[in-house]
Amino acid sequence: MKLKEWAEKNSVSYRTAWEHFRTGKIKNAYKLPTGTIVVQEDKKETKEECIVTYARVSSSENKSNLENQSKRLIDYCNAKGWQTHLNIQEIGSGLNENRKKLIKLLEEGKITKLIIEHKDRLTRFGFNYIKILCKHIGCDLVVLNEQKSDRDDLMQDFVSLVTSFCARLYGQRRSKRKTEQLIKDLENENN
Repeated sequence: MKLKEWAEKNSVSYRTAWEHFRTGKIKNAYKLPTGTIVVQEDKKETKEECIVTYARVSSSENKSNLENQSKRLIDYCNAKGWQTHLNIQEIGSGLNENRKKLIKLLEEGKITKLIIEHKDRLTRFGFNYIKILCKHIGCDLVVLNEQKSDRDDLMQDFVSLVTSFCARLYGQRRSKRKTEQLIKDLENENN
């Protein structure tokens, strides 16, 4: 590509790009006999295909739903002719940001396709952040059942919001009970 294109792609002015070329800061850049400066693009490494299904439920009471959800994802992949490399099943709240299996999967960055049934199976909030992260690591995020209307999406956001506040409220109550129990235990030790 020409230096001008390289400058636009890298969000710098042409003058800055020219200065980088002159000082040797641009790899694979050379000048043609006509005076045109050409920058060869780095060849991107192609990742080995790794297709992963991710199923999640909130509690162990829904374990049968977890199995069914995972089976539906695998069936979808089979129908598409995709061979899955990992079929992850996780029990944990969609509000929980410390789901070990999901974190490990995203940190490794080896996946090329992540298949989920609904957006909320991945997370209750911040789905777009995960979508951007997946794109950044070269992973195509496939959601089988996307909300088709704005009303459905709005209702889902409302339910997620109420769920989030309830979880925080119950967490505060649990924390208060733990603190009260700790105080009682200390008082009993001192007596």
